[in-house]
Amino acid sequence: MNIRKLLTKIWFALGFGIWSVTVAAQDMPGGPKVNQLNFPAPATKIMEEIHWLHWFMMIICLLIFIGVFSVMFYSIYKHRKSKGAQPASFHESTSVEIIWTVIPLLIVIGMALPATKTVVAMKDTTNADITIKTTGYQWKWGYDYIKGEGEGISFLSTLSTSREAINNLAPKSPTYLMEVDHEMVVPVNKKIRMITTANDVIHAWAVPAFGVKQDAIPGFVRDTWFRAEKIGTFRGQCSELCGAQHAFMPIVVRVVSDEDYTKWVAEKKKEMAANADDPSKVYTLAEQMDRGAKVYATNCAACHQPNGKGAGAFPALDGSKVALGPKAGNFTILINGKGAMPKWGGVLSDGDLAAVMTYYRNAWGNKTGEVVQTQEFASVRAGK
Repeated sequence: MNIRKLLTKIWFALGFGIWSVTVAAQDMPGGPKVNQLNFPAPATKIMEEIHWLHWFMMIICLLIFIGVFSVMFYSIYKHRKSKGAQPASFHESTSVEIIWTVIPLLIVIGMALPATKTVVAMKDTTNADITIKTTGYQWKWGYDYIKGEGEGISFLSTLSTSREAINNLAPKSPTYLMEVDHEMVVPVNKKIRMITTANDVIHAWAVPAFGVKQDAIPGFVRDTWFRAEKIGTFRGQCSELCGAQHAFMPIVVRVVSDEDYTKWVAEKKKEMAANADDPSKVYTLAEQMDRGAKVYATNCAACHQPNGKGAGAFPALDGSKVALGPKAGNFTILINGKGAMPKWGGVLSDGDLAAVMTYYRNAWGNKTGEVVQTQEFASVRAGK
């Protein structure tokens, strides 16, 4: 087989592969679309203005490009040496100085005025109907509804794509890596103020369809807002490089009608009341292992691996002297964190912490037989 035939076969194989991937791909509901080149369809007035500004600036830049290079190429062609052109001899021209100062100034003002108007509007978080605090964790989002309808609701939102799908051991869904176990829910046509902060490193809460991207910085409180004008599901991602699992902390916002939002609030509060821990209840080993397995899979498996073998900076829990050591040390690490491990005391309830501690001290090759109770963590927090 000669080189030409080989290259031809490779070319057709690559072309068919690209065509197959394109045909197999499909639009993500609430997310990016196949062959999308522009911003996502706007769901807020602010994003509509950002769309307009984007194309307005692009057109101005294109006109400047055409104007500058047209003059440059014309001058090179018209005054080339082969036609006998002689260079002019002069030092300065007041008219030219004025022209190339005034025209760029007018262009900058023409670009700055509409952009400034939009930026100012983006920062106006007053008169919000609902205020939601979002906290970035490695690697999930926490939502606390702190004002307006739904006040008191609190939950964690974690990637729901399975590890099997991520490791190419199971089929990938159309919302691969952009799906969560608990969506943030808001009513349509209501001003939502988002307060952002972080528990560990810098994250960023961003939903392109809303025109929102706000950094979440440990120790600082920032805010932004949006008013969704369309019912539907909208997706985003953490937009700051925050660690090894940066790609695995998506944002999903479900916009619903006022009636559906009221129903969701009632159901969510009922669910929270049902799941509230009774510190005085004594759980069996089987009960704690069942609950702990779920808490571990959601919060710990990404770093310590599902089999407890650890990875990189995160040590193994299977057979670990730390994991199987005195419970007092485990209480401290789980609540206050250590090294790359976050402070789970500000994220998980006493019941979840007791369950997951019971789980890893009795899972895999670990068989302590100990059952950690909710009251033990409550006592540690209280300093007893």
